[in-house]
Amino acid sequence: MFGWNRQVYYRSTKRSKACRNKAEQVVDLVEDIRIKMPKLGGRKLYFLLSEPLKELKIGRDKFFNILRANHLLIIPKRSYHVTTNSHHRFRKHKNLVSDYQVTKPDQVWVADITYIGNRKKPSYLSLITDAYSKKIVGHHVSENLATEGSLLALKKAVNHTNLKEKSIIHHSDRGLQYCSDEYQKILEKNNISCSMTQNSDPYENAVAERINGILKQEFDIDKFDVETKIKRKIVDESIKIYNELRPHFSNHYLTPNQMHKQEKLKIKTYKNKNQSKNVFTLV
Repeated sequence: MFGWNRQVYYRSTKRSKACRNKAEQVVDLVEDIRIKMPKLGGRKLYFLLSEPLKELKIGRDKFFNILRANHLLIIPKRSYHVTTNSHHRFRKHKNLVSDYQVTKPDQVWVADITYIGNRKKPSYLSLITDAYSKKIVGHHVSENLATEGSLLALKKAVNHTNLKEKSIIHHSDRGLQYCSDEYQKILEKNNISCSMTQNSDPYENAVAERINGILKQEFDIDKFDVETKIKRKIVDESIKIYNELRPHFSNHYLTPNQMHKQEKLKIKTYKNKNQSKNVFTLV
């Protein structure tokens, strides 16, 4: 009646039903992963689901089409809060990592403080991250920007790392917390060299900025209006999942923990967006 062959019509109907079934299976697989990592990006999802997708005969383009059709693509949102006070009396150190090649774990640690609270309940997360593996080796959530929060994060990193026969560079911004006498004493005691950014360019501490963004954008650690005690548990669990389960592009899709246990792979780098500086940025 409509100019269609009966066989072609039923074949088309069967094909459409099979495609819907495959799409539903893919959505279920994605939702299982996003229970723990709510905003994990499409490329990392495709890597984690490579085996089941291969069995379903779904390639990368088809996978992204399914994500797009089901509104599962993540659109990153950026927010910025100033947490650095570099106007103080303490000594500011030189940048030791601007032309430094990171080739193994526990060679360079990057430190930063990021805002994860609100006006009623301000909270600040201090992080110490290994520049090679992107593993978070120390962290602490505090209710203010006092030096104590950064000190506790550093102490965790030191206590959980075997510092014998290692020469670690600690890189941070020029904030009061990192320049303070108490902080510098711990670095000196453990034979850790101090390096600091020279300008306000975030690319001078790109790894730390990137980790802040991952925790906020993918794990929503700054979206919970809860007491500090509960917020610390949320951050602890998020960092555990990040270190143990989340594949990192610059780690050749290894998790930070997996990357931290070896030193054969060369980390990937991205060219700095500021073309006036002929340098590469680790992310």
